[in-house]
Amino acid sequence: MGRQGAPTDPLPPFFHQLYFWDAQPPVQLGRDGHPKVGGIIPDMGLPRRMWAGGRLEFLTPLRQGQPAEKTTTLETATLKQGRTGPLAFVTLRHEIFQNGVICVREFQDLVYREDPDPETPKPKSKPAGTDEILSEEYSFDSTLLFRYSALTFNGHRIHYDLDYARDTEGYEGLVVHGPLLAQLLMLLAQSQLGRLSSFAFRAASPLMHFETATLCWGGDGRCWVRGPDGRLIMSAEAT
Repeated sequence: MGRQGAPTDPLPPFFHQLYFWDAQPPVQLGRDGHPKVGGIIPDMGLPRRMWAGGRLEFLTPLRQGQPAEKTTTLETATLKQGRTGPLAFVTLRHEIFQNGVICVREFQDLVYREDPDPETPKPKSKPAGTDEILSEEYSFDSTLLFRYSALTFNGHRIHYDLDYARDTEGYEGLVVHGPLLAQLLMLLAQSQLGRLSSFAFRAASPLMHFETATLCWGGDGRCWVRGPDGRLIMSAEAT
């Protein structure tokens, strides 16, 4: 992640995702590279998974170089009918402890859906705001996405397998990780607010590996990612 730190330094916000890997043997993986559903996440018959957003509470500094424990609980799992077909909404609650004290509480929102129908037109994207008071351009490529997948032990093939991303899931290219975009927004927010106490983000549109993103800070805790065509990629709020 391009950061150096001394032992016992507090981890930057969201850096805990580089730890607590869920390393499953190949036989326990689904076609998309994720661990198969049917464990803590129920199987609702929908193959495509997306990280839709999340909410984090930074309660106590999480210090590197010290043992920590993570627990994961299923909060909700609901099946609904959307405009393009059935959708499953899953929320997981993660809590991270050091020395018996809770440091981070995270709610992870996932969406599962059917494979894309080539005949169905893609939904219109929402335009992103242009009222930022600070912005930073950020470029991506396949090497960066592969390295980030490795750092976070994320086997989702849409981030590194171009044929799978394009031919099976219908994307134009490799998909930039939602958590990576959220991580960049958190670091931007921290540069303006100091130590964060909370952060909530929502994905609005996928960003491809060949696209340049603009990270935007609007003040009052608002931040977002704007695509090269002006569409909203992600919105967030920090305190």
